[in-house]
Amino acid sequence: MGGNLPFAKMNGLGNDFVVFDARRRAITIDDEAAARIADRERGIGCDQLIILEPSPIADVFMRIRNNDGGEVDACGNASRCIALMLAKESGKAHATIATNAGVLGTTANADGTATIDMGVPRFAWQDIPLSEPFADTRYIELEVGPRGAPIMHSPSVVNVGNPHCIFWVDDVDAIELDRIGPVLEHHPLFPERANITVAERTGPDALRIRVWERGAGLTRACGTAACATAVAAARKRLTGRTVVVTLPGGPLTIEWRESDDHMLMTGAASLDYEGSLDPADYGVRI
Repeated sequence: MGGNLPFAKMNGLGNDFVVFDARRRAITIDDEAAARIADRERGIGCDQLIILEPSPIADVFMRIRNNDGGEVDACGNASRCIALMLAKESGKAHATIATNAGVLGTTANADGTATIDMGVPRFAWQDIPLSEPFADTRYIELEVGPRGAPIMHSPSVVNVGNPHCIFWVDDVDAIELDRIGPVLEHHPLFPERANITVAERTGPDALRIRVWERGAGLTRACGTAACATAVAAARKRLTGRTVVVTLPGGPLTIEWRESDDHMLMTGAASLDYEGSLDPADYGVRI
């Protein structure tokens, strides 16, 4: 794994990332190179690649690539990782991260967690986006399973920087998400594909979810899915506006702030190890 291109391996609740710092030296990673690095058998292995670049409007710009190589606009778990990295570098608790989905305000907390202001959710069908209009996106007409006896139906949809579809079920473990997820991700209703979540209410302000991420597959945690599910639950009056969302990798606290509708996500993140690679081995240009 030796070479002259440093990287950091980080994770947020088990959702893992390879992080490259391109703030002082340009790094070009195309789809093929990203997929090669993310490959868990032949590369370093990760759910997403993160490339940090200079930003004229924030402390850093965060570029995000899924493990299939494609670029996406938002990643809540990665945002917490970068928030803690920036706090360690600067000694300051607060920072800003620019993404394709907007600028995120971040806070490194005294207990080692990070809080990310994920912005305002969008609910209009054309903002998700969907391929046909729905007046009420708290639930849309979409069924999975036999006609008349569906396994899942009437999901909520919301965009929190990326499109999410949330099915409400009695037991998230009873759903074969590894089989159903890929089909739903590419459903014609979602022209930009979608992240697919199964969610169950476990208490007055508690949810449990599993997520199939578009371009990444099953992951142990997805911060944007936690935000999307919390907001969708509040809209359906299943919970209040502050909830604990438990994923396979652990819990996230999501507050949908009433004063301005911003979503605040708080949870853990950590550095696993640091290393370096030979760019020529992966097709990376520096």
